[in-house]
Amino acid sequence: MDIALLDLAARVLHVAGVIIWVGHNWVNVVQIPKFRRVLPDAPQEAVKGVFMAASKREHGIFRHASLVVLATGLFMLWRRGDFVEALSLSGSSAIIGLGAWTGTLMVSNLWFVLWPHQKKVLGFIEASTEERLRCARITFLSSRVNTVLSMVTLFLMIAGAHGGLSLS
Repeated sequence: MDIALLDLAARVLHVAGVIIWVGHNWVNVVQIPKFRRVLPDAPQEAVKGVFMAASKREHGIFRHASLVVLATGLFMLWRRGDFVEALSLSGSSAIIGLGAWTGTLMVSNLWFVLWPHQKKVLGFIEASTEERLRCARITFLSSRVNTVLSMVTLFLMIAGAHGGLSLS
């Protein structure tokens, strides 16, 4: 495969992943600003099964989109020859590097804070009511942190990639 086609594919996957990942965050913060039950207290087993399968698929797409965004972003930095300079926050790549580090923080927050607690909230993992309530608060705050960081990250990535800012 021609390297130009690989670069184009990475860019398309990167943008699509950002739309899915950041879009999911924004939907949860703007359209659903507070927790609300999706299922009644005692749903029929068939209803619960359909809900769980759809929810697992939706959350899987969301989580894996974050990995696609990170991987394609790092690939594009490497392809441009800016990988080391960006990640060391030096030279003209410092701004986009700061965006990459902020994005890495968002991915870490998603996979290591939000998702382990959200599995309990959604019932993918058995947990007591008290544990689910505690986890609901953590996922609420973690999701809000990622939404705020997404604005910062998008600004840094655009400014760094298109020459809007330079620290050198």
